[in-house]
Amino acid sequence: MPQTPTRPPRGIRNNNPGNLNFAHQPGAVLEPAGPGITPRFARFSTSEAGLMALRDQLCRYMVRDRLDTVACIISQWAPPAENDTRRYIDTVAQVLGVTPDTVLGPPTATLLASLMEAIIHYENGQNPYGRLVAQVAAALPALRQTPAT
Repeated sequence: MPQTPTRPPRGIRNNNPGNLNFAHQPGAVLEPAGPGITPRFARFSTSEAGLMALRDQLCRYMVRDRLDTVACIISQWAPPAENDTRRYIDTVAQVLGVTPDTVLGPPTATLLASLMEAIIHYENGQNPYGRLVAQVAAALPALRQTPAT
């Protein structure tokens, strides 16, 4: 009997490997409804566009919002009302080789690629993008840090 192919995870199907909520991001549309799916997440036309949105959101958290630890970033990314945030934080910190409260510093291509890869794997149970993650991470967006108030 032939094996039935498994359906890719929602984030992969939506070209949205970070499972970003739809917020009218450039190039995104609201995912369609389907059996067992209440539309909530963004759907991008290409995996590269979804990876760019993931990178850009991480940069906003780190620069605009000054979230500088895995604990701060993931607590915002995956709030406890919807997620096992502690487990998510611990997993990402372990992948990065830091403690949850280690100050990560400014976003660099290497740091962003590591964060993106950890988030993609946690959200989807896989990372089918290979080198594309590092390529997208290397094209840092132009974000300015706002002055402290």
